[in-house]
Amino acid sequence: MSEFGLIRRHFTRAAPGALLGVGDDAALLQVSPGNVLAVSTDMLVSGTHFFPDADPFLLGCKTLAVNLSDMAAMGARPRWATLAISLPAQNDEWLDRFSAGFFALAQQHEVDLVGGDTTRGPLTLSVTILGEVASGQVLRRDAARAGDDIWVSGELGDAALALAHLQGKVNLSAEDYAVCAGRLHQPQPRVALGVALRGVAHAAIDVSDGLLADLGHILDASGMGAVLEIDALPVSALLRRLQQTRLALNGGDDYELCFTAPAERRDEVAWIAASMGLPLTRIGQVVVEQGCQLRDAGGACLTFEERGYDHFG
Repeated sequence: MSEFGLIRRHFTRAAPGALLGVGDDAALLQVSPGNVLAVSTDMLVSGTHFFPDADPFLLGCKTLAVNLSDMAAMGARPRWATLAISLPAQNDEWLDRFSAGFFALAQQHEVDLVGGDTTRGPLTLSVTILGEVASGQVLRRDAARAGDDIWVSGELGDAALALAHLQGKVNLSAEDYAVCAGRLHQPQPRVALGVALRGVAHAAIDVSDGLLADLGHILDASGMGAVLEIDALPVSALLRRLQQTRLALNGGDDYELCFTAPAERRDEVAWIAASMGLPLTRIGQVVVEQGCQLRDAGGACLTFEERGYDHFG
């Protein structure tokens, strides 16, 4: 099968949200009036971001999910995506499963695949996602202000625990691994939360490389610091039982949202949490003094050297 035959079979779908989708030299898109375009690209490389024997359906889901999470962090509604794949060899069975996973999540979030590329080489998956957000309502990393509450959605650390098990760093029972594996292989991008936080939150980021690392990006961009209450971190009963709560600070692959919002908006944040059935936990405060301080329930300062994942660290 030719390259174009492969694209037609596995990746050509109707794109009702685009003026022109897959099949020409470029897609044609129309941004809604009053909105700006948000664009993000993520690359997943076999052996670095996923295991070579990863389930292709779950991998298809995750390939798009990590990009949807970037849209969520900007308060943007995702609209379109392009997909570039480097394949060591054509494998139609693998591609059928991968594309099924990709399009299942795309349909859930009403995202159209409108272009991309294929080539032969080491298995590499690259998505560029495009979304819309009303001008003036973008959630930016550089917008945190002194006195803001720091919040995080969901629970942290379970994905990192599952990865540590697969890497042989911890040894989980089959039952315990089953509890946390879904958080690693099928992260839930918080797109609806990002949209709901427009006009409520000041700054946001998705937690992909670890809470301390990603919150650090907000603090650096905003020229601010933070005080975190370590006992307030939302972690699962499994993480507490196994005494692995440090993974909530430096583990990656959570794809939850960390955001800052004025203290006077707490009731609105609580309403958003209740309306979505999604826990939103206040874990600290933005302060003027730069750096990130960790405190226990008694107010004592703690030291923690690990700061999360760095591709080149």
